[in-house]
Amino acid sequence: MPFTCDVFGVSPQMSDYSYYDRNELDTKLSRLLRRQTHIAIKGPSKCGKSWLRQKCLEDALIVQCRIGMNADDIYRQCLSSLHVAFNVQRQTQNQISGEISGNAELKVPLLGNANTGLAGSYMRNSSIDTGIDYQTSVENLEFIAQSINQSGKKMVIEDFHYLGKEARRKLSYDLKTLWDYGCFVIIIGVWTQTNLLTSMNPDLTGRIEELEVSWSDNDLERVIEKGCNALNIRIDSKIVEDMIQDSFGNIGILQSLLLKLVEEQANIEKTQTYCSIITDPCFYVNAAKSYANQLDGLYQQFAKTLSAGIRQRKNSTGIYALVMEAVVNATDDELIHGFSRNKIYEITNGKEPRIQKGNLKTVLIKLADLQEAGSRLSLVISYDESIDAVFAVDLQLLFYRKHHTMRWPWEELAEEARKLSQFEEETEEG
Repeated sequence: MPFTCDVFGVSPQMSDYSYYDRNELDTKLSRLLRRQTHIAIKGPSKCGKSWLRQKCLEDALIVQCRIGMNADDIYRQCLSSLHVAFNVQRQTQNQISGEISGNAELKVPLLGNANTGLAGSYMRNSSIDTGIDYQTSVENLEFIAQSINQSGKKMVIEDFHYLGKEARRKLSYDLKTLWDYGCFVIIIGVWTQTNLLTSMNPDLTGRIEELEVSWSDNDLERVIEKGCNALNIRIDSKIVEDMIQDSFGNIGILQSLLLKLVEEQANIEKTQTYCSIITDPCFYVNAAKSYANQLDGLYQQFAKTLSAGIRQRKNSTGIYALVMEAVVNATDDELIHGFSRNKIYEITNGKEPRIQKGNLKTVLIKLADLQEAGSRLSLVISYDESIDAVFAVDLQLLFYRKHHTMRWPWEELAEEARKLSQFEEETEEG
């Protein structure tokens, strides 16, 4: 008999007790995995994309993207997980860094069954007398493809949206080459545009299929029902309704609320011998408050990091402050489906006529960098150039602001900017 934490809660590993196949996505993904095609899986953060992949593809080469990574970093991580030797090169202008021994000629053979049998070739940096074995280089996509294919696994690139614009574009072109070599990749991330990768590289047309992971209220209700059956419990219909409404179509939020409700408030830690019914509305009120308090540290740090970055923008501080004020006050629907630059301009220009619409795009693009700014936080909001809109990457923000009162620092920053007249145009380089 399972414990409550085996049934409900957010976990890196899929739970069969509360996994629900919505819209027959299991069947759709399983079919695509049999085809010779790349697969893109999109959806909001914590919406069950990774659980879907685990359900249909248990053994895979997982590459976790982080802000600042590029395509070569992805290949390095993948080959490292395969224990395949490759030359560790990173080139910046006239310098190559890496582990070089002996007479400074780097020629690393492939290990085990990953040997491709390719003839060796070399690249040499003109300013450094170092031989680079292209046969085992992360720049050699044939070597990458053959190493992955011979492992019998598929490469899965998680959190694709953390990559910068150029890194994503580069990867979209690499995917065409990998497809030519018969190496098919799964890309998982948060984006709103349909067929994003194909829009970056039209040559991917017919070579990649996109699946969207989304949840209806009925789907979320089925998850609750399945988990409750596993624990032999029932939850009052009004509490179920409130939980679904507060989940904003996000399974991660729902799972977190269920664990807090059932285990922490109702004190049900494992499957019940006799059916237990949760009816006290105070249990859910307390569970929601507890979850919001748990998120407080995350969003306090988000505000602190972003406001510190804004203060460094010198003469354009006020633009950032008013933009963020508009964003955190946007409606739930706008942050889920896209808060347009037109609407942001309408709001911010109404408060400060010096703000120009064209300049807003530069500001919105830099929001991701400002959130990262020396911390290891995940993205909370992001700007999608393809639809010219801001959206919430982390839908927990919507839950947090509903159940927890926080004084965001943007209003104070905007007022300071007005006094110092800090509304000058933001530069691309700034």
